[in-house]
Amino acid sequence: MSGAIPSTRDRIVSAAAKLFYREGIRAVSVDAVAEKAGITKRTLYYHFESKDDLIAAYLSMRDNPNLAQFQNWFSKAEGDVADKVQGVFLALAQAARHPRWKGCGFLRTAAELANMPGHPAIKAGVAHKKRVEDWFTDVLENADVGDQARQLARQLILLLDGALTVVLLQRDPSYMETAGQAARLLIRMSLPKPEDRCLS
Repeated sequence: MSGAIPSTRDRIVSAAAKLFYREGIRAVSVDAVAEKAGITKRTLYYHFESKDDLIAAYLSMRDNPNLAQFQNWFSKAEGDVADKVQGVFLALAQAARHPRWKGCGFLRTAAELANMPGHPAIKAGVAHKKRVEDWFTDVLENADVGDQARQLARQLILLLDGALTVVLLQRDPSYMETAGQAARLLIRMSLPKPEDRCLS
């Protein structure tokens, strides 16, 4: 019976994730989440003290899968590190062409909670974006860009989140492809030249 509580909690978060991503966090009531999860509101509040806690859990649930998807796209792309990072942007552009794509859940939630910087969901969003930045940094350090890795990773984050926002506004995934071209160029400019490798 010990699996019943985690199973119920997971069901609640899964239901909330579908509703929050599709409709936005403010538009979805706790009653709607409980109904979709097939439970009572009382049961929901047994697992989550407030809607704010549920929103934070929704974003925390997206953290590992989102990063793993980036890593999967990176590993599947052919070429050097610049081509592989561009591959992440190209895969995102493809995802954005799906009719159910509604942008980045972390950025959309941050926009809805812009006047609440201490909200637990904002903290979950910050933690996720930091993990993505750290991953980009590790990738670039392994590519031998020297002490520029962190700065370059931040530039990639700006391109990524900027493109996610513009694509959501314009409904034009080609902006993500353009951002990928810029990311590839930035990395290319930072990589050691072939002759420099020969001298080291």
